[in-house]
Amino acid sequence: MSLPPRQIGLSEPVESSPKAFHIESDGVANLLVIRYRGRVGAKEVEQCAAEVLAHLESVEPGFKLLADLTALEVMDISCAAPLENIMKVCNEKGVATVARIIPDPRRDIGLQIMSYFHYGPSVRIVTCATADEAMEALFG
Repeated sequence: MSLPPRQIGLSEPVESSPKAFHIESDGVANLLVIRYRGRVGAKEVEQCAAEVLAHLESVEPGFKLLADLTALEVMDISCAAPLENIMKVCNEKGVATVARIIPDPRRDIGLQIMSYFHYGPSVRIVTCATADEAMEALFG
């Protein structure tokens, strides 16, 4: 008998969502935005990681990263490795500030802990409850 995959926030397996993530980049603002929504599994985060690589071409070292988890319902524990990969490539590109929108602190999926291992010590990391707070943290 096999056990169902471990998940954060839910005990049933995560179904794929056709719109589990959205990425935007703004070269003028030197900003990369990643938004997760719904039920997110490893497959979606792996696809997201591939798209992040393409979007990193439009930002310069010193860029800002906004990770919006406002609409995230659940993220499977198997997403850890592809999330770490996203952190790694952003760090290599020279991310300066990471702002995460996590309205409910109980929904933090371990990103802060992972950040200690995958971002350099000079990267400023801020967790915010609202988009307004995040924009203030990114652009002051």
